[in-house]
Amino acid sequence: MKNRINYSLIAESYDKLHKEEQIKKLKLIEKNIKIIEPLLDVGCGTGISTSYFKVKYFGIDNNKEMIEIGKKKGYKNLIFSDAEDLPFKNKSFNTIISVTSFHNFNNMEKALKEIIRVSRNKNIAISFLKKSSKLNEFKLLIRKYFERLREIEEDKDIIFVIR
Repeated sequence: MKNRINYSLIAESYDKLHKEEQIKKLKLIEKNIKIIEPLLDVGCGTGISTSYFKVKYFGIDNNKEMIEIGKKKGYKNLIFSDAEDLPFKNKSFNTIISVTSFHNFNNMEKALKEIIRVSRNKNIAISFLKKSSKLNEFKLLIRKYFERLREIEEDKDIIFVIR
């Protein structure tokens, strides 16, 4: 991921700044896909998303400080890794989410292909920042790879639900 914001600088205050907003998105995701374990959270940050769902989960993020904060909170299955090179076997996860992180990835298409590779059943929800300059590029990519797709408008994001 290429960070436009230096998340290392805001890692300590990330939850205070974004937890409420993230929980709102997670509630929408929960209403629109069945959360089946194991769950993978791509771009998990401090573990807000992974802690919300009470299922077996793994979270990946490429910011060490964010991962360490999540681990200090007791979230054991947080892994330092890039979305473009997921450290999991094919078809490892029943549910995959990515909440407001795709716009930070260096190669969105490669990250999307990795999510497809590790998904067992295409039970996926990705929220994407509406004000991102990459939104139209992402819409083209996601439509290229998924036919069964629903878009849910949220305050700051569009949530793409794939089944």
